[in-house]
Amino acid sequence: MLRTHTCGELRSEHVGSTVTLTGWVQKQRDKGGVVWIDLRDRFGITQLIFEEGVTDKGIIEQAKNVGREYVVKATGEVVERYSKNDKMPTGDIEIRVNSLSILNESKVPPFTIEDETDGGEDLRMKYRYLDIRRNPIKEKLQLRHTMMQKVREYLNGEEFVEVETPYLIKSTPEGARDFVVPSRMNENEFYALPQSPQTFKQLLMVAGMDRYFQIVKCFRDEDLRADRQPEFTQIDCEMAFVEQEDILKTFEGMTKYLYKEIKGIELDDFQRISYDEAMSKYGSDKPDLRFGMEFCELNDLAHGKGFVVFDSAELIVGINAEGCADYSRKQLDALTDFVKKPQIGAKGLVYVKYNEDGTFKSSVDKFFDQEALKGWADKFGAKPGDLLLILAGETIQTRKALNELRLEMGEKLGLRDKNKVAAAWVLDFPLLEWDEETERYHAMHHPFTAPKPEDVSKLDSDPGAVRANAYDMVINGVEAGGGSIRIHDRKMQARMFEVLGFSKEEAEEQFGFLMGAFEYGAPPHGGVAFGFDRLCAIMSGEQSIRDFIAFPKNNAGRDVMIDSPSKISLEQLTELGIKLVEVVKS
Repeated sequence: MLRTHTCGELRSEHVGSTVTLTGWVQKQRDKGGVVWIDLRDRFGITQLIFEEGVTDKGIIEQAKNVGREYVVKATGEVVERYSKNDKMPTGDIEIRVNSLSILNESKVPPFTIEDETDGGEDLRMKYRYLDIRRNPIKEKLQLRHTMMQKVREYLNGEEFVEVETPYLIKSTPEGARDFVVPSRMNENEFYALPQSPQTFKQLLMVAGMDRYFQIVKCFRDEDLRADRQPEFTQIDCEMAFVEQEDILKTFEGMTKYLYKEIKGIELDDFQRISYDEAMSKYGSDKPDLRFGMEFCELNDLAHGKGFVVFDSAELIVGINAEGCADYSRKQLDALTDFVKKPQIGAKGLVYVKYNEDGTFKSSVDKFFDQEALKGWADKFGAKPGDLLLILAGETIQTRKALNELRLEMGEKLGLRDKNKVAAAWVLDFPLLEWDEETERYHAMHHPFTAPKPEDVSKLDSDPGAVRANAYDMVINGVEAGGGSIRIHDRKMQARMFEVLGFSKEEAEEQFGFLMGAFEYGAPPHGGVAFGFDRLCAIMSGEQSIRDFIAFPKNNAGRDVMIDSPSKISLEQLTELGIKLVEVVKS
């Protein structure tokens, strides 16, 4: 080894020892008679000292000439620092250097390699190998590493077997677009990269593996955002001979284990909430349960009273922002502008202030008297000092908009505390959702999800009313993972494909291998998949998953560091039998 110790391990008990450290120059301070260098590696920072009259002049000159991010090797004696730094683990000591070697020089970095950097996201992604030297990124990657070890530790203890599944597979319609890979040896045919190992893990259950898991790369060619990447990692799991409750207990246990081992947090038992309840109370199938502010519907009290906005609405619904009756007109206008944003889509906002003296002031005073507004307040459970915020319109859109307003108010009022954890299982999703554009049903999760046994008969009479034997884990308003009990017999799977509009030929061509396997004694089975990158971000209280991925892509799906995707040579295209055509975008 080029070093005897890391830059993070020396303490007072090492005083008097001769050590050799290697690392990057974080900072150099030249005070004339004394030069200090902060030397950094993955493990920490140690201060080096060079003093006139003590250190050789040639070494002092070397120290004066090193720049930020130079890679150096320093040998010297561990001494007690005159001015200790209690903010650094190594702050009680420093190294009096007697030998300094420059292992590699560095150009001036394009941004400062410090916790608070002056580099914007695009610049940092271009020089990601420099960005990773910064503590915030390094610590996130270290957390990811620890999470990966703890997941394996827990699942191994639960008798799961880690099995790798192929990356070059068959393209199947599962929702998002596939990334496709041309096959040179099979002319005019293509592989697809897996959106998930869904069919393979079901086949492993047919194969008798009983409990499978994999920490696996998945690929989806879809529009990107802060918590979505074209390639991402899943904790993918499947269990045979189980019911829904077995899966919920197993993976609630895993999540509790991760929080305890990594964050030192003991989680309570997870709440259970149905999809219908989540949508009616919070307008979202991934509600943030760190705070209340549940929806309150007002149709019975506000409909048919001569106010056309309410009278023409399918749903009148609101939230109670406690203690906000003192909001100014400017603040209320800002909330109105917020809900009217195109991505939220409300046409306006009605407010009711419940004043401290018991009177009411609202934006609809012309249509509703004090008695009517008191009735609203009572239904909301409001008290003097509270503010009612109400939207009206088509049910689904209005709930969606009010969910955004609820989250916005939760943020403004400090209710979305990063240090608080509220975890829940959302259950009983619809099995199918109707697509107006294609005029057919689509699977809300995927076509292998089993319907609730008691709802199977509705597949013929009322497919939209069939509930799925499916579940999502939601932590602090973010979907951490989800899964379902699977269909495990050929007849039911064929029926499901029929409801989804597949012809028998299409179903056989796409999924004949799976339905064929079901004819050889497929056990009842179910599973779950967690977004691993997302789970890392949730545990850190972060919105974006990018910093938990060593080399992420930007919103355009590009790796700006290596300039990918990129064109390939004509020779490669010819070998693959591919001819490029210009794509005209509408």
